[in-house]
Amino acid sequence: MRIILLLITIQSHALALDLDKINTWSNWINLQDRPVKIDWLQHEGYPISRAEKIIERDIHKVAEVIQNIDLYPNIFKRVTETKRLDSNVVHVILDMPFPFAGRDYVIEYSIEKKEGQWIFSFHSVKHPSGILRSGLVRLDNAAGIWILKRISTSKTMVTYAWNGELLGNFPDFGLNKAWITQGTEVLNWLEDALSY
Repeated sequence: MRIILLLITIQSHALALDLDKINTWSNWINLQDRPVKIDWLQHEGYPISRAEKIIERDIHKVAEVIQNIDLYPNIFKRVTETKRLDSNVVHVILDMPFPFAGRDYVIEYSIEKKEGQWIFSFHSVKHPSGILRSGLVRLDNAAGIWILKRISTSKTMVTYAWNGELLGNFPDFGLNKAWITQGTEVLNWLEDALSY
């Protein structure tokens, strides 16, 4: 059984969408400048969305909120549940606006800390406890990254990028609006959580 789980883990790592180098990518298409800057591009056949905003809080405070995945349902209003499956593997369930089915994904995450920068990246993995519930659409290619850069002791540049495919019955013509909504909501909800 352990060998099977190891093979599944190795296979899911080999196929994982890697966003670690998004800062080197070019040809971003701008969708919105304010209140949150939203861009997107195609990468390896996937639509990658990026949201950026300067938040007036110390980088450590911002990182503290982002890495506390267990509290995401209290911070990010579309996250209805997070369930920890392993120390760095989490099952996330999202609510979608009517008439769309909810989405879910199982991700493995890592955290990298450097001087003046903090990176939280995640990608989909298969996990035996990550069972798809009836009525949800599984985002098998989910991937994302949070990049925090210290501007000053009280300002942090926050970049959040993610695989923007929504699958299921979501129409392609609605993707730009969905990315603008998601990026704006996520960074505004983060900022709200930091103001308490």
